Amino acid sequence: MFVLKNVGKLIFGSSSQESMIELPQGQLYLVRPLSPKGYSELIFKDATARIRRTGQDYQYQLVVQRVYEEGEAELLEDEEGEDAELNALAAEKDEKTFLLDEALHFRVESREGSQKVLCWKDLSGDVGDVYEFVCDPSIKSTQVETFEHIARQCQYERKYRKPHSTASEADLQQFDFEEQPIPQASPIHSPTLARSIESSDAMFQLKNEANVSAKRDSIPSTASVLSEPAPEAYEERETNTQPAKQTGPPQAPIQPQPLEILSMEIGELHFFDFPSGAFVLQDPSVTAQVSDIGKWNYWLHIAGKDRQWLGIPVVADINPVFNFEFLSFIFNQFTEDGSAYSWLLRFKDNKTLERFQDGLMRALWEQLNEVKWDKVKQQDRQYVLDAFEDLNMEDAPIEEEEEEEPEVEEPEDDAPQSEHYDSDEEQDDVETEPKDPYTNSALAVGYKHDRSFVVRGPKIGVFKHTPKNHLEFTTNISKVETPKGASFVPKKVMLHNEDRNMILQNDTDPNKLYRMDLEYGKVVDEWNVHDDIPVVTFAPENKFAQMTHEPTFLGISRNALFRVDPRLAGNKLVDSQLKQYVSKNEFSSVSTTEKGYVAVASNKGDIRLFDRLGINAKTVIPALGEPIIGLDVSADGRWVLGTCRTYLLLIDALQKSGKNEGKLGFEKPFAADSKPQPRRLALTPEHVAQFHHETGKPVSFTPARFNTSKAGEESSIITATGPYIVDWNLEKVLRGAKAPYIIKRYEDNVKADDFKFGTDQNVIVTLPNWVNMVGKQHLKRPTRESIAGDFQRLSTPRRSSGRVGTRESGRYKLGKDEVVNSPY
Repeated sequence: MFVLKNVGKLIFGSSSQESMIELPQGQLYLVRPLSPKGYSELIFKDATARIRRTGQDYQYQLVVQRVYEEGEAELLEDEEGEDAELNALAAEKDEKTFLLDEALHFRVESREGSQKVLCWKDLSGDVGDVYEFVCDPSIKSTQVETFEHIARQCQYERKYRKPHSTASEADLQQFDFEEQPIPQASPIHSPTLARSIESSDAMFQLKNEANVSAKRDSIPSTASVLSEPAPEAYEERETNTQPAKQTGPPQAPIQPQPLEILSMEIGELHFFDFPSGAFVLQDPSVTAQVSDIGKWNYWLHIAGKDRQWLGIPVVADINPVFNFEFLSFIFNQFTEDGSAYSWLLRFKDNKTLERFQDGLMRALWEQLNEVKWDKVKQQDRQYVLDAFEDLNMEDAPIEEEEEEEPEVEEPEDDAPQSEHYDSDEEQDDVETEPKDPYTNSALAVGYKHDRSFVVRGPKIGVFKHTPKNHLEFTTNISKVETPKGASFVPKKVMLHNEDRNMILQNDTDPNKLYRMDLEYGKVVDEWNVHDDIPVVTFAPENKFAQMTHEPTFLGISRNALFRVDPRLAGNKLVDSQLKQYVSKNEFSSVSTTEKGYVAVASNKGDIRLFDRLGINAKTVIPALGEPIIGLDVSADGRWVLGTCRTYLLLIDALQKSGKNEGKLGFEKPFAADSKPQPRRLALTPEHVAQFHHETGKPVSFTPARFNTSKAGEESSIITATGPYIVDWNLEKVLRGAKAPYIIKRYEDNVKADDFKFGTDQNVIVTLPNWVNMVGKQHLKRPTRESIAGDFQRLSTPRRSSGRVGTRESGRYKLGKDEVVNSPY
C-alpha cells in the first residue's frame, strides 16, 4: 500500500521533475470548525506539499503526499509480498490532490513562533471545512512565500487561459484571500471529538490573529518556475496594461428595436458565480422582455432600474429550463469573446412564469421552424412546453432518499490501444504517434460475440472484450475496398448475421451497400439498393436481429422507409414494403424494438412510430424544433430516445388513458388530445457554462443509446459531448432528480461511444487515436474537479501489469499517462 513513491521514481525518475515547487516537510490536517464529525483530524503526520503541472494547458494541482520514515516503505513492501501490486492500487489514499482554482480560497498565514500555515477549502466537505498544511519550522519563510506566489500565478492561468506573464501584481491580488481567518488545527487526531462552543467560536476568535499576522517580505521572481522564458520587457509592459478578463456579468450589448413584444414580466435576476458554485442575486427587480426583431430573429432583454443587464438572441444554445416548483427560468449566455455564463430569473408566481414561458417558447419555436406559433395545434404547443419543464414522469419509482451508487474500486483500463491498427503489433510495442492521416470515426459493438469494431479511414480495428472488462487489440482489417478493388472509407457500419458480417456504406455512392465477411476480413458483396432512392442510414430488422441469421434489414432515405432483402435479384429494396412520402420529410435516423416496431426521426425534429412497414405511421410525435441526429428505442418499445445537438428527448410511448390504454404508440395511435409525455434531457445551464469554460465549445451530443440486454430492462443512457462522456441514470431521470448524470473527461473529443452488450457498467469509448473500455465507477458526479478533468495519474501512476521495467529496458510498456500529449 505504501509503495507509490518508489513506483513513481521507477517509472518517471525523481518526482521533483514533475513538481514546480515543493515544501518538503509538514503536517496535513482536515479541520471542521462547525461539524459534529469532530473538530480536527490529522491526515498525514509527515507530508510534503507541492505544485505540479497536469497534461492540460493552464491546469495545475496542489498535491500533499505522505512522507515515509527511513526504512518504513521497504518494510511495508516486504510485508505485502506478492500482494504489493494490488495494494499499490490503493496508494492514492496516501496522496491528496486538489485542482488549483480560486474556489479553494488558497491562503497562507504566519503565526506566533514563525509558524507558517497553508489553508484551502474542502470543496467536498461541509461549510467551513478546510485543509491545513502546517509547515515544519525548518522551512524558510521565503520558500512559503514563493509557494504562495506560484499558486496565485497558477490560479490566474486557469482562470484566464493565458500565461501568468501577462498578469500584473494587481491581477494576482484577486487571489489573495487573507482576510478569511484560518482556524487552529488540533495537534492530535480527534475524529470523535464533539463540537464545543469554543471550537465553533474559533472562526471568530481567530479573526484578530489573522489581522495581526506578520507582514510579508519581498517575494523572489518565479517566472521561470511556471512557464517558458519570460517575454521581452516591452511585451510585458504592453500586456500588463490590458484589463483582466471579466469574471462577473458582462456588459449588455446595444438592444435592437423590437417589432413586437411577445412577453414582458418582472422578476429577480441571479447570476451563476463560478468560484462559489451558486446563483447570486444581482437585482431584486428587473424587467424581462422577449421580442420579435424581424426575419425570424428574436431577442431576450433584461434590465433593472439602474442597469441594462443583458441582451441575447433567443436560440437553442441558451438551453432554457423552466422550474415551476421554484418559479424559475434558467438559461445560458454566450458572448463574442467565447465566454459562457448562466443566469436565473425568479418570478413571483406560476401565472407570471407561465406568461413568460409562453412568450419565450413562441420565440424559440418560430426561430427554429420559421413557422408562426399560432399556427401550431394547441396539443402540440402543450407538448413543446412540457418538454422544457422540470417534470417528473409518471410511473417513476418512489424513493424516500436518493443514495449515491456504491463505487467498486477497480483499476481503469488505461493501457493504450493501437492508433493505426497494425496487425503485427506486439503487446509491448504500442505506438504513441499515429502513422496515417486518419482518425477513429465509428464504432460497432458485438452482441453475439465479445468484439468491438472501430473504423479508422479505410481500416477497421478489431478489439476483444476480456473477462476483466478490458479491451484487447486482436487484429485489423487493413483494406476496406469494393469487390472491384476500389478503396473507400465507411460512413456507416452495422453488424449482421450473428456478428459474422458487417454492412458498410460508402459516402460517395449512397445507393449501394456492401457486405463484409468478418471471418475473411474482406468485402464479398456489393448491393444496389435502388437506382433512385439513396440510403441515408439503415438499422436491423429488430433490436436483436444481429444475433440471428435474419437476412433482411431496414433503410431510410430522406422521404422513404423500406426493407432491404439481399436475396433479391437486382435491386435489393422490397417494393411491397416501401413507404414513400411526397413531401420532403428529411428523415435522419431509424431504430427498432425487439418485436420489430419501427421509429423514424427527421431533421425537422418529429418522430414517426410504425408497427410494420408499408403503411402510415400509427403516431407522429411533434417536433421541438432541432434536428434529430440519433434515435434509439427500448427493447419493449416503451421508451423512445432522440438525440438533438444540445439535448436528448426521452418519450414515453405507453398510453395511459382512453380506449387504447395500455397500448404503445407503435400499436395504436394516441388520441388527438393526448400526445405522449416528453422529457427533455439536458445538462444543467450551470454545467453547460462550466463545460464551455473548460473547452471553449458549446454542447454537441453524439447519438445517445440505451444499454442493451436480453436479460433485463434498460437502466442507463450514454452519450458524449466534446471530451466528456455523459451517463444518464434512467431511474433518476424518471423521478425528476436534478442533474441525473455522471461524467468523465478525456484528453480529446469523443468520436463514438456505446455500452458493452448485456451491461450498463462498462462503456466502450473511441477517441480520435485511442480506444478503451471504461467502468462506470470511473465516472463521477459533475463537480468543478470532474469537469476540469482528473489528471492526477499523469504524475503519480499506479503499478500495474501493463507497465513494467524502465524506459531503457526492453520490457518497458508505455502507458497512456505518458502519451496524452503526444498524439493529440
